[in-house]
Order: sequence, then C-alpha cells, then structure tokens
Amino acid sequence: MSEDCLVLGMKWVKENIHLFGGDKDRITIFGESAGSWSVSAHVLSPLSKGMFKRAIMESGANMYNKDRDVVNKTEAISYGKTIAKQLKCNESEDWLQCLRRADAKDILKYENPIGSYPVFGTEFLPIRTQLAFNEKKFNTDIDLVAGITHDEGSVFIRLLIRDLNNVTLADFHNGVNAFESVGYHNVNVQKVTEHYLKGVNTSDSQSLRTAFSALMGDLILGCPTYLFAKRFAQTVKESQRVYFYELLYASKWFAKLGGCDLTTMGICHGMDVVYVFGLPLLYPDQDIEDIWYSNVVMKMWTKFAADGHMDSDWPQLLNDEPMGAPKVHGLDPKDLSLVLKDPFHETCDGVWADYFL
Repeated sequence: MSEDCLVLGMKWVKENIHLFGGDKDRITIFGESAGSWSVSAHVLSPLSKGMFKRAIMESGANMYNKDRDVVNKTEAISYGKTIAKQLKCNESEDWLQCLRRADAKDILKYENPIGSYPVFGTEFLPIRTQLAFNEKKFNTDIDLVAGITHDEGSVFIRLLIRDLNNVTLADFHNGVNAFESVGYHNVNVQKVTEHYLKGVNTSDSQSLRTAFSALMGDLILGCPTYLFAKRFAQTVKESQRVYFYELLYASKWFAKLGGCDLTTMGICHGMDVVYVFGLPLLYPDQDIEDIWYSNVVMKMWTKFAADGHMDSDWPQLLNDEPMGAPKVHGLDPKDLSLVLKDPFHETCDGVWADYFL
C-alpha cells in the first residue's frame, strides 16, 4: 500500500473514529519493520500533520546516508521501467498503467532483495530526514516510542552471504562491498570493517557470521531507528516524550517457528511482535513466562497509546536528564526495570555517526 493511501486512511479514521467510541485527538499509529519505516515517514510528512498524536516504531526508520539518497527520482523511474520491461509490459502502452495492473506477487519477483525505498523531494517527503530534523520541518507534536531487537541483522545476512555454515573472511568483505548495490551508498568500507572485525577470530565461520550480522543490522535497522528517535528527541526537547527499547529476550517456541536459531542468530528481527500482539496467548501449550511477559508488553504499549507515558521504570531516551547519556529500556522478563545507559555509544553514535548525520 502506498503512503498516500495511508494518509487517506488516517484521514478517514480521524473523521470517523468517534463513531466507534474512539478519540480523534488520541490516535496512535504503529508498525514493525516495513511498518516502522512507514510510521517514520508519516512522522516526517507534512501530509500527515495532525492525523495522529502518538507513534510507535518497531525496527525501521527512513534514515539513510546523509550525502546520498538511497534512490533519487531519476533512478526510481528507471527502476520502475526496468521492472515493467521484466513484466513484459507492451512498449506501446503506458508503463505506469501496466505496473498498476500487475499482480503484486509478480512485481516482488524483481524487487531489490532488501526492499524498496522512498523517494525524497516529493509532496509526501519533500526533504531528507536529516534536513527535516535540522530545520524542524516534521510533525513535532507527537510522542514517540521506538526500538529494536538485539540482533536485527541475523535474518537478513543470507541475502548477501549464501553459505551461512561456512562464512569466510572473503564472504565478509564481499558482503560489505555489496551494500552499494542494494542502495546503501557511501559506506566507509575500511572503517566499518575494522570496527566489526576487531577482536574477531577471522578463521571461525560463526564469529564472522555474528560480526557481519551486527554490521548489517546496525546499518539497515538498528542505527537508523535509534538515530531517528534520538534526533527527534533532541529537536522536540521537553515538549514531547520519547522512549526507546532494545529487545533482549525471545520466545524459544516462536523463534523456532520463525526460523530463528537463538544459538546462532540471537534475538532476531520481528521477535518483539510476538509479545506486542499477544501471540503466546493465542497458541496452546505456551511457556508460562512468555504468556506473562506478553501481557506485560501489551500493557506497556496500550498505556502509551492511552496517555503517552511509560511506567517510571522506563526513562525517556533523553529528556529525564537532558545533559546525560541516552537511556534505553531493555525488554527482558528477567528484569522489568532494566535500563541500558548509552548502549550505542560505539556503534550508532560512533562508527556510524558520520554516515547518517
């Protein structure tokens, strides 16, 4: 679904939610992965102004290299024409109309393996994210929760490294060099390679796999989400509430169901969805701790939607101590009060800062 369609959908909700017992002044939008990217786009878009009061972003944000769009208008049009040709659209007809009639499943066959990206300089997203924050040209009147899982990249590395059971140093280097081809331009290959291979046994396949997973997760999901939330918080300051989390725990049953080997892949992308949507309550014979913790997480999310606050155990990302280090809530049933102080100092605020900001 296009973002323009979502704007129309939010407008309808805004105008009609009272008919269902809702409050048009307390609308919360939230999404995970591509849904989180979408939420971040609506935080930025002038077309979405006034449509919602709160937002929750779970793993994903429209934050890319500060010097180069992932895809510009010319490239987007060329890419669209290429897909139209691959779909065997008749050259004599309007290629856009042909794409609109095409089956979505057929289009996905020719999509970038990591996904499609927004084009800035449009009515929906007139300026880049960094400039929007610098000039305070975004929707500043909302409260925000954002977060990531501990091992965001582990499910995606197979897109760039084929044999995950035998990862070599050459595979690692080839994977880093391949980021340019999937839209992540201007990565300082030497800088990030040195950082993520520091102290790594480069003769050990699993060690290399874990290192590349960390790199890819930080580039594509972790740091964009964190830095988006941080720049949002720095710009709105005390006027709005901004919270951030990192999921440090995963259900063994749902991890196995989703193809996430906790031993080799860690806390995979999407594992927070299990608790947010109460999945342990819907399936029989679930672990009692998963059922209990899902209830805890759902109460957190619904409380934020209701009043824009989290419990006192969850500090704001920046505003509790404006001059202090960022504070991130660790989502873990073993410690409901867990607070991580400045956990991304070396990564997002360190090695990737010049790339994104």
